[in-house]
Amino acid sequence: MADQTYLLNDAEIQQFIVDGYTTVQADYPPSFHESIFRQIETVFEKEDNVGNNILPRVPQIQQVFDHPAVSGALTSLLGPGYVLNPHRHCHLNPPGRKGQSWHKDCYVFDHNIRHPRFHWVLAFYYPQDTTEDMGPSGLLPGMHAYRTVSDPDPEHTCEPAVSVCGKAGTVALIHFDAWHRATPNVSANKRYMLKFQFVRTREPQAPSWNYGSSDWDAPARDRAVSLDIWSWLCGRCAPEALPPEAAGKGVPRLLEALRDESETVRLNGAFALGAIGEPAVPALIDALRREALASIEETTAKTPDNAHGTNPTAGCAAMALSVIGPPAVPALVDVFDDDHWWVRAVAVDVVARTGPGAGAAVPALLDRLSDDHWWVRRNAVEALGTVEAFSPGTVRALTGVLADRDYRVRRNAAITLAKIGPSAAPAVPDLVKALKDDDRYNRFYAALALRRIGTPEAQSALTDALFTARWCSITTPEDLY
Repeated sequence: MADQTYLLNDAEIQQFIVDGYTTVQADYPPSFHESIFRQIETVFEKEDNVGNNILPRVPQIQQVFDHPAVSGALTSLLGPGYVLNPHRHCHLNPPGRKGQSWHKDCYVFDHNIRHPRFHWVLAFYYPQDTTEDMGPSGLLPGMHAYRTVSDPDPEHTCEPAVSVCGKAGTVALIHFDAWHRATPNVSANKRYMLKFQFVRTREPQAPSWNYGSSDWDAPARDRAVSLDIWSWLCGRCAPEALPPEAAGKGVPRLLEALRDESETVRLNGAFALGAIGEPAVPALIDALRREALASIEETTAKTPDNAHGTNPTAGCAAMALSVIGPPAVPALVDVFDDDHWWVRAVAVDVVARTGPGAGAAVPALLDRLSDDHWWVRRNAVEALGTVEAFSPGTVRALTGVLADRDYRVRRNAAITLAKIGPSAAPAVPDLVKALKDDDRYNRFYAALALRRIGTPEAQSALTDALFTARWCSITTPEDLY
């Protein structure tokens, strides 16, 4: 459990919502970070980049993320029980290297649909003092909800950028959809940055930071977006602060805004429609269908905001429906039977964003576990986890899904079983089989589920598997035995 002393406050959470990042300090003695830096240097010199194994290769890194200031900030943003994703990477930016273009990261070979309500956070750790000339990470503050920027080429980008710099031990926590890049290293020094990823495991029930007041005079730009995220993080315990113009504009005019050339206008129109609520649902369902069918090519196109063609941004109608929440669920369930797989997938994703208030959708979600398209099945599994439909029937269904032919569906089944915890004990034999899945991340989440189920059978199976897969952090090509 995080030390309450180190939790963020209202102003810091609000700043993260608006800017998409915050920084904290793992203020160990300089010798601590120097030790990590030297170990990384040795690994790169003798073994090159070891990818995901940088943590077992340099186990001391874990202490950075266990630091009370870092874990307190992560708890504040992601709630208790957050998980360190097994994907991690040490980025070396050597002297003379040119910077990257602006881009967004992919969700580690899964097909999440981007949404301002963040479930993932990037953590960038610098093991050495990092100045602006050393090529630190650059960010475009306030652009994380946007699928486009003026130009991905930093020479032509109009939006103001910041460089994340600081002394050794600086950890930047960043909205996963933030536009970022490595900047040019014009110094004579190497710049290492360790990129780790953390994931929420429960929908917000209440503020997980040092909460003071629900009152927030959010900035005018993207005000409705910011207030929705704030309300969601508060577990919807705070009064909804509607945009002043929401009641007066009416649905037709706001629907027109969804087609505007300006992404800012489209976003504000979507969240204003969401604030209107149930009266906007029929028109938004029609708009969701049109939006989805018009975006098929865009869904898998490899663009700066979707570099692997795996993580498109939610459409404006879909965002509006997620803001409306439970009153939109019956109409969304009707769309689960649409003829087009992408329309079905988008509708199921909106229900996933609705969270525990979407309990009425559970029977339809269980039906979608046998959908013809893997993306619909994947989203249905994820939705069962966010809706928190943790009945014995759900456990039985998810246990069967662990054998699905698609790795993304199997992965999300393990993730949802991990969320269920001890009540998922009947799935243990199948989770043990999943420890041998062809996908490395699926194996991790099967292990996580066994750990969280915690029965003697689960613990024994997990221990046996970990002993077989044990990594020795001091074994190197120069010292094999």
